[in-house]
Amino acid sequence: MTMKKSLIMTMMMVLLLAGCTSSSYKKITVQQGREMLQSDSSIILLDVRTVEENKEMRIPNSLLIPLDTLEARAEVFMPDKSATIIVYCRSGNRSKEAADILIELGYKNVLDMGVIWPQHPHHLRLPQRYRFSFTCSPFHKANQ
Repeated sequence: MTMKKSLIMTMMMVLLLAGCTSSSYKKITVQQGREMLQSDSSIILLDVRTVEENKEMRIPNSLLIPLDTLEARAEVFMPDKSATIIVYCRSGNRSKEAADILIELGYKNVLDMGVIWPQHPHHLRLPQRYRFSFTCSPFHKANQ
């Protein structure tokens, strides 16, 4: 019985350690995302909402890849799997799902910011390149 318990304990430890070494994304706040974008212009700001939602309100210089096309298009528009990617959507549900997909695809620096910034972008003093646009401005080539 003791040998059996030892074997079970060893197997459980191996499984636990294997789970701890897998890649995962990090959840960040809007404030943390803003600060990161202000300090590093190489960060990819990924919008996983629909094209229709993006037409209503978008953050210029963000990359739109709707969640339902992410798996097929991520590597085309984000070939560097070590790039830092901040993912957002309308409510936080799709950004979480997108972060999971990106990790499965091998991306290493995925951050889930969850919701789109509040409706008053100047409140957060965003870098100029990330000011909201409430018009149907040209889409990133991902939508073509």
